Amino acid sequence: MKNKIWFVTGASKGLGLALVKKLLSSGYRVAATSRNVTDLQRAVNAGREVFLPLSVDLTNENSVENAIRETVSHFGSIDVVVNNAGYGLFGSLEELTDEEVRQNFDVNVFGVLNVIRKALPYMRKQHSGHIYNIASIGGFTGTFPGFGSYVATKFAMHGFSESLATEVKPFGITVSIVSPGYFRTEFLDASLGVPKNEIADYKNVRESQNAHQNQINNKQTGDPVKAAAVMIEIAEQQNPPLHVFLGKDSYQMAELKIKAVQQDMESVRALATSTDHEQ
Repeated sequence: MKNKIWFVTGASKGLGLALVKKLLSSGYRVAATSRNVTDLQRAVNAGREVFLPLSVDLTNENSVENAIRETVSHFGSIDVVVNNAGYGLFGSLEELTDEEVRQNFDVNVFGVLNVIRKALPYMRKQHSGHIYNIASIGGFTGTFPGFGSYVATKFAMHGFSESLATEVKPFGITVSIVSPGYFRTEFLDASLGVPKNEIADYKNVRESQNAHQNQINNKQTGDPVKAAAVMIEIAEQQNPPLHVFLGKDSYQMAELKIKAVQQDMESVRALATSTDHEQ
């Protein structure tokens, strides 16, 4: 039996489910959340001595607090938190309503912050812990037509995770931002949100939507089981990295973004650095 207790959100399918199964087969004890605990129990066949399924509304602070408290009560500690729950929302920024975008942020951003806020008191007390925030390569490079809201939530995760890492380092707590590329999960299935009010002019957005739902879906190159194994191995490192890009495609897109930013900086360096007061 491994010592670390893992807490994984959004665990009834996709990367979350693959991670939970890999953790259990590797000898870890796991608490896992889903909006539908029946689906979670059906997907993971394990006893309560190693697996604690929890029905949690991540947008409700009390629900999150109860789940964290029950995890610590059941297993004795909480060592690795994986903020995996979230959903994709498709549509140009003009098409999406205020309600649709706010709901996307409620789950993908504020739900994650709820978990962090409720888990940290236990981690600070034990002076150890590791927080995995599952973002996306879309949280590092936003050039995906029709994914403006979703990438904004993941850019937010990148930003607050970098700040969080500096805040909790004195307590022996580490943070890793995971940025997967395209992995073969249910992310692009029917659960992908689409706008209520489509605007015909956005042909590039409709083409992107069609490509993701009918050409890319179920043909993604990434294997979530292998991704889970990588995350477990990194969590056991003495100094896990802050930025974890998962998949060859993720690496390629990140490197293109870095190169593009460098080119933009150089193109206006003399002009853009002429803004200081004269000495």
